[in-house]
Amino acid sequence: MTAEATTATQQKGARVGVQRFGAFLSGMVMPNIPAFIAWGLITSLFIQTGWLNELFPGGAEIWSQLGGWALTEDGEAPTGLVGPMITYLLPLLIAFQGGKMIYDTRGGVVGAIATMGVIVGAGIPMFIGAMIMGPLAAWVMKKVDSIWDGKIRAGFEMLVNNFSAGILAMILAIAGFFTIAPIITWLTERLGEGVDFLVEAGLLPLASILIEPAKILFLNNAINQGVLTPLGVAQSEEAGKSILFLLEANPGPGLGLLLAFCFFGVGVARASAPGAVIIQFFGGIHEIYFPYVLAKPALILAVIGGGATGVLTNVIFQSGLVAPASPGSIFAILIMTAQGSHLGVILSVILSAAVTFAIAAAILLASRKKDLAAEASGANSFADAVAQTEANKGKKSEALSGLATQATGGLATDTRQITNIVFACDAGMGSSAMGASVLRNKIKKAGIEGVTVKNVSIANLDNTPDLIVTHQDLTDRAKLKSPEAIHVSVENFMNSPRYEEVVARLSNS
Repeated sequence: MTAEATTATQQKGARVGVQRFGAFLSGMVMPNIPAFIAWGLITSLFIQTGWLNELFPGGAEIWSQLGGWALTEDGEAPTGLVGPMITYLLPLLIAFQGGKMIYDTRGGVVGAIATMGVIVGAGIPMFIGAMIMGPLAAWVMKKVDSIWDGKIRAGFEMLVNNFSAGILAMILAIAGFFTIAPIITWLTERLGEGVDFLVEAGLLPLASILIEPAKILFLNNAINQGVLTPLGVAQSEEAGKSILFLLEANPGPGLGLLLAFCFFGVGVARASAPGAVIIQFFGGIHEIYFPYVLAKPALILAVIGGGATGVLTNVIFQSGLVAPASPGSIFAILIMTAQGSHLGVILSVILSAAVTFAIAAAILLASRKKDLAAEASGANSFADAVAQTEANKGKKSEALSGLATQATGGLATDTRQITNIVFACDAGMGSSAMGASVLRNKIKKAGIEGVTVKNVSIANLDNTPDLIVTHQDLTDRAKLKSPEAIHVSVENFMNSPRYEEVVARLSNS
């Protein structure tokens, strides 16, 4: 193997590793997004500067009880919902989910108990601590159980299992109180100081240089769920809003890019762009514009420019969201926008879209003649090119058939019965859900029955699917989870020619 090939393999392995780490973090946070939204709505409505107290001050006594801010006759502040939810509920939900991912419900329970020690020991929202302690405690529980697995006398299983989990959870909670909590507190304070420095120095827009390419390569979950969301929630608790929730969720850059393709793109890219605009901007599924950038890598400059513009606008207007907006739909953004921040947030979306559109339009116009020539020449996907080459040859070729098998993920020659098709992405809820819906409709129109199509996260893949569809950047991870399935890679979940191949394969089986 050459040095170049070795380096490429290492880079690919590193990217897959970061993707898997980000997917694991996302797996802890994404199922609990409804809880974050609920907390964000409660915060925006019932805190002292919330909507209800500003619009209806006569109900302050009720709002204060829910928001936990006005002193009672005894001189004590009511507990309210805002503080306990962010301090205890949200971190414990994350810890339970992380533990469950490692060791099912038993791991979730132990992880939540152990995280309670970290929460109490820190005294600040412990999202990073929950992401560490939940899975760690579950892993330790799993290892401890393996020591006496199959060695417990009949009739004593429940006794041993319950007390071993309870004792270990107690020990880990105490350990978390004295060790993990101080470390995470120190780390959170340093990260917060770093963000404050970037904001005060006017350098926060430079974060787009890292965030926008990371989104395209599906590496954004490690940044968003591991750093931005925990720090953003802490900032929101203190200031009532955070700009960090907008660094990755702003739909403006994707909107500007897709609009540029609507006006200046060619072929399939231009034809599919209008539909992608609706899905990306209103549906909040940002993955829909990734293939457009991957098809013309120079466009990464456009989304970086747009992203930085949006961040700068929010810095100038000191605008932010009260809680994470997921998915990154304009509706979710506006609902989560803090009181007094709507002008800045709306302008950040508009200006980021405008800048991205301008840069993308210039790039597309500069290469328009070349793109039109390629389109006129009938350039198509790799699988179509192989098929056309074999047709030109006029007879079957073993070499080309093998190449076609690689191009179609095994569809060309695999004769297995396909009844269970799964679309997989990081979270299992966004782009994979759209792709599953598209293929499901195509199968229905073809009159094919007995085939199920569903969407899951890559972390939850197993060996039950017959065929798995993933974005080309995620296929390697999917193969590790389900090596026996047929794997199909696509560049665009909404408009891939590979779907026709799958339908044809089902029709012929």
